[in-house]
Amino acid sequence: MPKGKYFFTSESVSEGHPDKLCDQVSDAILDSVLSQDPTGRVACETFVTMGLIIVGGEITTTSYVDVINVARNVVKDIGYTHHKYGMDYQTCAVLNAIHSQSPDIAQGVDTGGAGDQGMMFGYACDETPELMPLPIMLAHKLVKRMADLRKGNVLKYLGPDSKSQVTVEYKDGVVKRIQSVVLASQHTEEILDKTGERITEKSRKELIEKIARPILGKLADDKTEYYVNQTGKFLIGGPQSDTGMTGRKIIVDTYGGTVSHGGGAFSGKDPTKVDRSAAYMARYVAKNIVAAGIAKQCAIQLAYVIGKAEPLGLLVETYGMGKISDEKIVGLIREHFDLTPRGIITELDLLKPIYKKTAAYGHFGREEEGFTWERKDKAKLLKKAAHIK
Repeated sequence: MPKGKYFFTSESVSEGHPDKLCDQVSDAILDSVLSQDPTGRVACETFVTMGLIIVGGEITTTSYVDVINVARNVVKDIGYTHHKYGMDYQTCAVLNAIHSQSPDIAQGVDTGGAGDQGMMFGYACDETPELMPLPIMLAHKLVKRMADLRKGNVLKYLGPDSKSQVTVEYKDGVVKRIQSVVLASQHTEEILDKTGERITEKSRKELIEKIARPILGKLADDKTEYYVNQTGKFLIGGPQSDTGMTGRKIIVDTYGGTVSHGGGAFSGKDPTKVDRSAAYMARYVAKNIVAAGIAKQCAIQLAYVIGKAEPLGLLVETYGMGKISDEKIVGLIREHFDLTPRGIITELDLLKPIYKKTAAYGHFGREEEGFTWERKDKAKLLKKAAHIK
């Protein structure tokens, strides 16, 4: 980690952001397939613009998926239920452009090989109770709180589309305070001032008090800077203001830029696609290593080639803070974790319809039902094997 004082920033976006809407539609379709056909193959992409959703990709399954109604229900659940938000689940058009998986890919996957080539990263650190970097965890919690207050009718003027950004001050790798916070949320006209160009100061303070302060706690001080709807207003949001696509928020989905990313998106992909399943496994491995006390932080890289089961590469990086060498940690991983696609699917129980809820507010750091890669069940075993007291 850098020495001295430095600042690190991560962002998040809400479930109503156009890209996240697409991620949720793609994963809702995946869940629909897996609930009927656990062996179904899905690589589903979604595009959204004003009044239009297009679903495409490759699906091979014995089940039937009502793509149009699945998509509309996602839009409804998010909160796009009125034209004032620029999107209405009842009137938006949905186009289905799905076809079956290529047999050239299937012949390698059917034998237990990886569904694609590429590299995947996992990470954990002892910075938060979730063993995640603090900036991304705070950013997720801020947009989740916006959604909760909106859906709970506490802040009725909020719309579904919102973003957050948190800049944390560190000293020699240790969190010191929060330097700045960005809150951007779609809203109705009722909180505009007399000019009609800015939200009122009262509303700005209310957003800080009801959204930011309960999340930030004592890490925010009198020097923390707040940027709330910085252009003045955010009336037009969601698909009305911007197009959305599946897989465009891969840094939001993972570690907020703290570590490298292999480039592969998660949503809409069944677990034979190592872009998703191996990234989950890498997080599982890294989290158990940190939970075991073997290292204060740990990054894992896995690499695969299509059709081959065993990874081509396994890299461990503990940034000089491991209690045993990185080489020895690699040996522990190979001994105690099955890194083949089938092994990963079995270990993490990934053939269940658990994916829609992963598609907003991050895939990691959430110890909820279905997030099996967040378990710390191998920490004691690894601690004993590493001879850590």
